[in-house]
Amino acid sequence: MPVKQEIGIVVSNKMQKTIVVKVENRYPHPMYSKTIIKTKKYLAHDESEECNIGDQVILEECRPLSKRKRWKLIQIISKSSLLS
Repeated sequence: MPVKQEIGIVVSNKMQKTIVVKVENRYPHPMYSKTIIKTKKYLAHDESEECNIGDQVILEECRPLSKRKRWKLIQIISKSSLLS
């Protein structure tokens, strides 16, 4: 069974070993063909606490780690230039 993966941007890293990641889903409206952007926030496990706000990351679905945390950090694609 394939494992679900998502690419998103880190919105918050204020919790211990947890990050909040915003994932955008873009698709055309069925009738008007305008691009619609739906966003969803996921709580993800960041064991080494290496993510900062604005980083682009890859998440992977995993077993439940807490009440709302069901994703884990796989890789940081690009670091943010905001917190240099």
